Amino acid sequence: MSGTERLTPVDAMFLDLEEPCAHMHVGGVLVFEGGAPSHADLLAHITARLDRVPRYRQRLAFVPFQLGRPIWVDDASLDVATHVRRSLLPSPGGAGALRERAARFFAEPLDLRRPLWQLELVEGLGPDRFALLSKTHHCLLDGIGGVDFLLAITDATRAAPAAAERAPWRPRPAPGPVARLVDALRDQVARPVRLAREALEPGTEGRSVLRDLVLGARPLARLALGLTARRWPLDTITGPGRSWAMPALSLADAQEVRATLGGTVNDVLLAVVAGAARTLLVARGDAVPDAIRVFVPVNVRPEAARGTYGNQVALVLCPLPLGEPDPVARLRRISEATRRLKADRQATGVLAFTHLGELAPALVAGEAIRIVLALHPFNLVVSNIPGPPAARWLLGRRLAACHPAIPLARGQSLSVGLFSYAGTIGVGLLGGAERERDLAVLSAAIPAALAELVAAARAVAPARGHG
Repeated sequence: MSGTERLTPVDAMFLDLEEPCAHMHVGGVLVFEGGAPSHADLLAHITARLDRVPRYRQRLAFVPFQLGRPIWVDDASLDVATHVRRSLLPSPGGAGALRERAARFFAEPLDLRRPLWQLELVEGLGPDRFALLSKTHHCLLDGIGGVDFLLAITDATRAAPAAAERAPWRPRPAPGPVARLVDALRDQVARPVRLAREALEPGTEGRSVLRDLVLGARPLARLALGLTARRWPLDTITGPGRSWAMPALSLADAQEVRATLGGTVNDVLLAVVAGAARTLLVARGDAVPDAIRVFVPVNVRPEAARGTYGNQVALVLCPLPLGEPDPVARLRRISEATRRLKADRQATGVLAFTHLGELAPALVAGEAIRIVLALHPFNLVVSNIPGPPAARWLLGRRLAACHPAIPLARGQSLSVGLFSYAGTIGVGLLGGAERERDLAVLSAAIPAALAELVAAARAVAPARGHG
C-alpha cells in the first residue's frame, strides 16, 4: 500500500452525499477571448499539464464491504480524450445557448470508476469567443483546489513557457481488494492511537487535533442545538435536471461599498445575495422570511498546502436577513453576524466534528453526515472563491471570466458561487431545472443589489466629507 492516499473524512463526505439527483461535482464556465483552439491542440495541452495535477491521473479504489474510506490509485487505463470533449452550440449560439449547454453538462454525473473530472470545449458562442466547461468531483478538491487547477492549465502570459522535458508517466500498480481491506482496518486502529500519542507533543497533528477539539467543543454544541434551519419557499427536492445563469459583478464596486459602509468584501457579497433573494421572493409573490441560513465554506488550507488536493474547508452557517428592506442595514446585520461567528469559533467547531469523523468507521461517518443533512441545517450555499488577480491565458487566448458551479445536495434547489478574477466577480447560479425562471430573475437582481449598495455608499461619502 506504499504511495497510496486515503480520502479524508471531509473528502469521503462528498462521496457519501452523491445521489442520482444530487451530483457532488464542483465546476465552472470559463469564457475566453479569441478563436477556439482545435480539439486536438487542447487535448495535447491538457495532457502535457497533467504532471502538474497528478490527482487527475488517479481514480478511486474502494474498500470491500465499505469498511474503510476509499484510496486514490493511478489509473493505468487513463484516456485523456474521454475527459476532454468538444461541443458546438446550435446556431446562432450566444449566451443563452451556452447557459443551456452548461445546465446539461452540470446535470450529468461523473463516472466514479474513472478519474473524477471532465472538460468540454464549447464552440459557436460568438465571434472571437469560446468557453471551457469544467467539473471535478468535490471529493477530489475544494474551491481553492479548483483555482490551483486553473493555474495549472493556464499561463500568466500570452506566450506559454517552453515545456520542460519530463520522464514518461508510469502508473503505479493498484493494490488488490484484500490489501485495501487489511490496510483500512489497520488504519482504523493505528490512527487513533497515533493521534493520542501525539496529543501532548507540540507541532504534531495530534496536538492540532486536540486543540481543535477543545476550542471547538462549545461552538459545536451551540451549532448542534440549533441545527435545523427554518424553511423558505425555495427549499424543495430537485430532480436530476439543472438550470444555469451567470451574471457578473465589478470587484471595484464591492470594494468601494466595503470601504465606505464597512464589513468585508465577503459581507458585501452576502448582502448582495440577500438583496437579490428578497427581490426574487417578492417577484414570486412569496412571503419574505425574516432570515434564511446560508452555508458559507471557509478555507482553512494553509499557504504551504497550496497545490495539494482534497478538501480543507470548514462550514459556517450565517443568517441572511431577507426581511430587512434597507440595503445598508442589511449589510450591517450581516457584518455583525459574521463577526460574531468568527468570535464564536464556529469554523473550529466544525473542524472538531471532522476530527471525530476520522475516528469513526467509514459506514458510521457516512450515515452520520446523511442524518445531519436530513435535519436541513441550511437553506442555501454561497461560496466566494478568490481567484487570480491578474489575467490568465490558455493557448494564447485570454480568460475573460470564470463563473463557478456549486453542487446541490439533497433538499437544495439553488446554489450561488462567486469567483473574483482580474477585477471582475463571476457569479454562477445553479438550480434544479424547475428554477430556470427564478435564476433569470436572480441573474438581473444580483447586479441590481450591488448597484443599490454602491448608490448608498456614494450618498454616504459626500455627507461624511461635509461633516
